[in-house]
Amino acid sequence: MHHVAVAKVLERSEPFDILDAAHRERLAGAAKVETWPMHQYVFRQGQPSLGRLFVVAEGLVEITVAAENGVESVVGLRRPYDFFGETVVLSEQYYPASARVRQPLTAVCIERRDLERLIHADVALAGFFTALLAERMRLLFADLSTSRAGEAYTCVAEPLFRRRVGDLMSSPVVTCGVDDPVTEAARTMSDHDFGALVVIGRDGRACGMLSARHLVRHLVADRRYPVDQCRVGQVCSRQLVTVGPETYLGQALVTLLRHDVEQTLVVDRQQPVGLVTLTDLVRSRSTGHLLLAHDIESQQSVAQLVQTGHAVDRVLGTLLEEQATVTDILEVMSTLHERLTRRVIALAEERMRREGYGAPPVAYCWINMGSAARREQTLRTDQDNAIVYADPPSDKASEARDYFQRLGEIVVADLEACGFELCPGKVMANQPDWCRSLSQWTGAVAEWVGSSTPEHVRRLTILLDCRSVRGSQTLAEALWEQIFQAFRQSLGASHLLSNDDRQFSAPLSLLGSIVTEKNGPHKDQINLKTRALVHITNALRLMAVNHGISEPSTLGRLHQLAEAGVLTGDDAAYYRAAFETLLLLRIRIDAQQAARGQKPDHYLDPDSLAPRERLLFKDALSAVVRLQKQIQKTYSVFWVHFFS
Repeated sequence: MHHVAVAKVLERSEPFDILDAAHRERLAGAAKVETWPMHQYVFRQGQPSLGRLFVVAEGLVEITVAAENGVESVVGLRRPYDFFGETVVLSEQYYPASARVRQPLTAVCIERRDLERLIHADVALAGFFTALLAERMRLLFADLSTSRAGEAYTCVAEPLFRRRVGDLMSSPVVTCGVDDPVTEAARTMSDHDFGALVVIGRDGRACGMLSARHLVRHLVADRRYPVDQCRVGQVCSRQLVTVGPETYLGQALVTLLRHDVEQTLVVDRQQPVGLVTLTDLVRSRSTGHLLLAHDIESQQSVAQLVQTGHAVDRVLGTLLEEQATVTDILEVMSTLHERLTRRVIALAEERMRREGYGAPPVAYCWINMGSAARREQTLRTDQDNAIVYADPPSDKASEARDYFQRLGEIVVADLEACGFELCPGKVMANQPDWCRSLSQWTGAVAEWVGSSTPEHVRRLTILLDCRSVRGSQTLAEALWEQIFQAFRQSLGASHLLSNDDRQFSAPLSLLGSIVTEKNGPHKDQINLKTRALVHITNALRLMAVNHGISEPSTLGRLHQLAEAGVLTGDDAAYYRAAFETLLLLRIRIDAQQAARGQKPDHYLDPDSLAPRERLLFKDALSAVVRLQKQIQKTYSVFWVHFFS
């Protein structure tokens, strides 16, 4: 069959019909044509991949699956212009089914390297394979998540992420009524030795929680109500956090941390069946550092927080040991780091009062930036933070500036003491450029968006990953609105961006091989952060700011971009799988280096990976390349420099 005829076959075959004529001709020239007689097998179930995609030109093929007794069942047919062998052509795994010729077959055979090259070059063609790739990555990722995750650590006896809430919960649930006297509720807690009761509303449904902490806060510390007249509804929490009995204990821990509560109600078929507290989770383990979720807020000095910070670091080892998911790891570690930061700020405010500065003169917001804001900081790294404060009266401007600059100095120094290193680029709230009033921030954003100065571009890039961790959320929202408005008003903003991101070589070569360092101390290694993860972060940040999304986390941006229809569900799943794969690999090697007393450097030797891990790694890098191309096509190459 001449390559012109091959091209015509491809022109009628999905997905190659979407290729332009030049790409199709090039593919046709590289493809081979082979024939098989009736009843012959093109490949058999369990056979290693032939590294080819087969497109039927003439004939009929049966796709069969053999049961354990050897009996084959036909599960599909492939007619002219259909393709088969797609499940393993890219993965190089074993065939999950057989392809048996029912009518004499002539097929166009596309080699894996040629198909990979096309996928990397054509976004539309890549989209066709997205769902398939995402599903395979999901399955392979499940293997990666449970293999060698905690090899740098000893095993734990009772893993939180493999035991269920139903095994540990207190049952039955002890309740009190919303109108009950608190004296009766306190007596019930004492009689049953419970730290909390489920509050039942007037409609007979659970509506909140009453804990010993609520009683102490409202009746002892604040003395808001006379004890003998107070009712449960006046002091209980109306925040009711629930989980199911099938939930893993580790996921219950994540829930407690996320909602900043000490207990969660276990509900089965909408009925309360038990209660799990933070203390229960701590008691279930041989170590007690998970009690940090409660202890951080109770620390009264920076010196105590320094010791708490060391315990926070040990939590990551626990999560890896117990094969926690990437999202669980990020949720737990980021929450602990944010709580540590908030407590440092609270202690700094108290110190400011002792030094005679008094309370903050106006509302303010402390924001994290970088990996901390994206909630991807598993090990404590460099600080990236800033202060935004409300515009003071003109006669109080100097006083407000002096207050917040001093606050920034104290917090940055105390964070350093707690293990958050100083930022080499001085992107910290102790610097005047990163401690401004809202109007000053508005001016700075307008200047940065409209400037081609590399330093301004760098600063705006940093600011676009920001999250409020303490103070006025309204100020944080106002800052984001100024950012969005500046982008809307700067029609030429995209043309101020350069090709910096493209200047960093793609993680895969045109032939599909992994691009590693050519020389130096990291020869034959790849930096997972700067050569892979950063490109996903950059691309999704760019999409988010152009669609008014202020969520700074990469996974959060992915979710909101999919909800907004900017990305298809398949694309979002594909990029999420790639991001989680790369991030888990980075977390794993960083944790191993830290356990050996080394400074984590994010470098991975691809040859150190098991075959299935290497396959998954390569799939993830393919997603990076594809996302880069999608961004370049959508926003033009000028946009990409902005997020390098």
